[in-house]
Amino acid sequence: MSETLFLTPGVPKAARYAELHPQVAALTAGEPDRTANLANVAAALRQAFGFFWVGFYIVQGEELVLGPFQGPIACTRIRRGRGVCGTSWAEARTVLVPDVEAFPGHIACSAASQSEIVVPILKAGAVVAVLDVDSDQLNDFDEADQAGLEQLMQLASNWF
Repeated sequence: MSETLFLTPGVPKAARYAELHPQVAALTAGEPDRTANLANVAAALRQAFGFFWVGFYIVQGEELVLGPFQGPIACTRIRRGRGVCGTSWAEARTVLVPDVEAFPGHIACSAASQSEIVVPILKAGAVVAVLDVDSDQLNDFDEADQAGLEQLMQLASNWF
């Protein structure tokens, strides 16, 4: 297991995700603890892309509960269908928001957050958690982020 990421400077996002995925797989291989793996994924994503906030919310009953994250303090609990995270959970799909101010019901954990992407983690067809990534820039996420993060969350589904 390597605790060092090897990232090529200046590559496009898709290429960065392509080089990150096998490193995350190696970093988490053989580690049975979900919290440790989610924490390392959050750290790796923040290190690789410089995102403002990266973290996980875990389904517990009728709420998403804050899990491992990197960045400023965050909302602790989110109801199903509420905000970007709750919408991703309720609809079992990735939600990409170019401008959080334009998203109905957005939950502002930080006024600095400008755009967001939330990717569900599915296990046996059910959402068990979501990955939430925020940027302090408008329109910071695109299809490359969606594809790369969805691929990483397929890996994460093994920890649930």
